[in-house]
Amino acid sequence: MRALFYKEVWSYFGSWTAWMIAAAFSLITALFLFFFDNDFNIFEIGTASLQSYFVLVPWLLLFIVPALTMRSFAEEQQQGTLSWLFSQPVSVGEIVLAKFFAVLSIGLICLLPSLLYLFTVSTLSLSDNRLDGGATFGSYVGLLLLLVTFVAVGIFASVVARNQVTAYLLGVLISFLMYFGLEQLATYQLLGGADYVLSSLGFYKHFLAFTRGLIDTQDVFYFATVTVLALFAAKVITTNKK
Repeated sequence: MRALFYKEVWSYFGSWTAWMIAAAFSLITALFLFFFDNDFNIFEIGTASLQSYFVLVPWLLLFIVPALTMRSFAEEQQQGTLSWLFSQPVSVGEIVLAKFFAVLSIGLICLLPSLLYLFTVSTLSLSDNRLDGGATFGSYVGLLLLLVTFVAVGIFASVVARNQVTAYLLGVLISFLMYFGLEQLATYQLLGGADYVLSSLGFYKHFLAFTRGLIDTQDVFYFATVTVLALFAAKVITTNKK
């Protein structure tokens, strides 16, 4: 599994894909947070907070993560190398996990520049307007869990799809529905008491709790459950293809 993981990581960094995505991700977040005149601009807000970052980044991950995961299985099927992969001395579960951790490692690299933003905001903040450490730490935990779940959903979409374009569109669609769609449907209050259940099924409600500095085991369990289910489904479908 380790060798396959290194192979997957090198396939991204060796073709400049990971470098370009990480650079684009960092550039977009920096422009929105510090340069563009918008609601995310930290200087415009006037408070020592990275909450704008934690509002913006999930939307970027929603589109960027499927761009990374779409090639994990869909490309293997297009090129006919999936059969070769099955012939190697690794289990289907190890194949899925290796591809999952490879994309996750790139996602973590994309988030690393935020530490510079954190240092900048903390340094520029006034003594009476200090950074809220609890809310920031909770937001980072929630963002990491959200990233893990997005990657798992993207891997599942890549397994289901027949080509990379379909895998990308399916990954974006599922991630959008889970992060924003269910929450928005619940706000219409069409289902009565079931609206709360519908909202609880989506990512947004659970992620929002972390941005408030609340690290609840139920929210952690939710993201862990969705991740495991998505990866398990990917494993079952891949096994059937084998």
